[in-house]
Amino acid sequence: MANHQVKSIALNELKVSTLNMRHGRRKPDISDILPSIRTHGVRQSLLVRAEGDKYGVIAGRRRLFALKQVAKETGKDVRVPCIVMKSASEAEAIEASLIENVARMPATEMEQYTSFNQLHQTGRTVDEIADYYGITPLTVKRVLALANLIEPIRNAYSADEIDRETIRALTLATVDQQTEWIELFQGEGRAPRGRACRAWITGGDVITTEKALFDLATYDGTVVTDLFGDHGVFADPEAFWQAQSTAISAKIEAYREAGWSDVHVLERGRYFQSWEHEHCARTKGGHVFVELRHNGEVVFHEAFVTKAEAKRREKTSDSASKTGSIASEMSGPTLTYISRHRHGAAAASLLEAPAIALRLMVAHALAGSSLWDVRPQPDNVKKETSAESLNTSRAATAMTGATKSVSGLFEALGASLPKRGYCEITLCETFSALLAMSDEEVSAVLAFVMAKTLLAGGPTVEAVLHVLDVDLSEFWSPDAAFFDLLRDKRIINTMLSDITSDETANAMLSETGKAQKAAIIEAVSDHPDWRPAWMQMPPKRMIETAGSAPAHAWESVKDMFKHESEPGEDTEVQGGPAKAA
Repeated sequence: MANHQVKSIALNELKVSTLNMRHGRRKPDISDILPSIRTHGVRQSLLVRAEGDKYGVIAGRRRLFALKQVAKETGKDVRVPCIVMKSASEAEAIEASLIENVARMPATEMEQYTSFNQLHQTGRTVDEIADYYGITPLTVKRVLALANLIEPIRNAYSADEIDRETIRALTLATVDQQTEWIELFQGEGRAPRGRACRAWITGGDVITTEKALFDLATYDGTVVTDLFGDHGVFADPEAFWQAQSTAISAKIEAYREAGWSDVHVLERGRYFQSWEHEHCARTKGGHVFVELRHNGEVVFHEAFVTKAEAKRREKTSDSASKTGSIASEMSGPTLTYISRHRHGAAAASLLEAPAIALRLMVAHALAGSSLWDVRPQPDNVKKETSAESLNTSRAATAMTGATKSVSGLFEALGASLPKRGYCEITLCETFSALLAMSDEEVSAVLAFVMAKTLLAGGPTVEAVLHVLDVDLSEFWSPDAAFFDLLRDKRIINTMLSDITSDETANAMLSETGKAQKAAIIEAVSDHPDWRPAWMQMPPKRMIETAGSAPAHAWESVKDMFKHESEPGEDTEVQGGPAKAA
């Protein structure tokens, strides 16, 4: 109290301070304290701070409203006992307001955020805020995490339009993802909620850091701090799986060094069906099966063989029992020594047989290997209209036809197009079938594998389109799904200007985006060859100062594909068809 002064202040000189954590909220419920104040007056002084020509109430907002009600009922002037904070800083005033309110009733998370954030900006550290209020630093961090949210989302959360699980998921989102989410929320009402929101933000499955088999200190990718979970979250699932695959390979090598006869890596998402296997000890030729779950978890199932393998071994055992049991010839280290020398001889010999090596490489890409991690580009697209557009496109039709054609090549040889999920027997069956194919047939299979595993959305796609001189108009034209995705009026107006004229676009500047898109659709019917800059060769920006992923991807590699030639001459692109410079 040494820095405070007790003073009686006229009611009309008091107002709710802007630093009061409940400033600006609707009139409070005072029914519980009004009878007492009518009879006995205020027994607990208000905490105030000089603000201009009046005093701002830092603590005691409900008492102030009750006193105003009493003054209105009696018509009498009221003087109020107050404790005036001398030379109080904003931080001290906010602290006093929060303490008073928290002691009386729990504040909402957004109210705490507003006050904590103001304190944080005045220099208070997270630990200082936590110590002062007797809460954990993690609690303060979780509240301050709301600062990562754009204002429309915070406003919706304040209005109880967004649930807590969803808001916590959104703290992991980038600004662009938050903007897209709020557009879905305010527009179509299809914004993902809860766990679906979390999965939507992370691109499918949420992979937390405790699933990593590798040292996080050596990981080059981004890890997002999840203040509402016990572990961080990998921002890029593909980068995680690259690092995870390297760690898995090291584990597999360790298993083989320890004397396990084989290690099988199942296709990601495929569960290990224990009822289809039997236990078999390492010393008796048991295998290890590696289960890769979509959430990043890796489970190693040791000492199993398939039931079919167990039956084959049983038959062999019955046959061997007639001639007597034979002990293993090699110890684990001896087996490693012999295996490595045989591996070296095979690898060196492949250097002299490129045609054989090509077929074996294609077999690895198709069937997989513990050292290979080749996966097809996922087909999952979140938006239904976009998925329908892609699935009915000419490119999708071509891929479906190629799948049937390549499957037919294998079926003609009594084999089948292998499914993902590493098994050495399957790999060798695939290799054997490819050896029986002609060079032309192997090339078709190779092209199919490369097409299926071409990563979307990067420089490689742009390089392929350039080298093959692809006419995109043969594969795509503006459809309903495309126009449905257009939301940015800058882009819509630029497209309108491009397909009509600057005058038409300027005349429609004040029109709704829907009206502008309708004008573009009408113009497209008169200009069927028109394509937006994003779908031209090479891709271009619609707005020079804006970011454009396709344009940036091409710009990052275009100098690698420049081939000088005399005017009118064709230049041979190494490894590809002739293309005019």
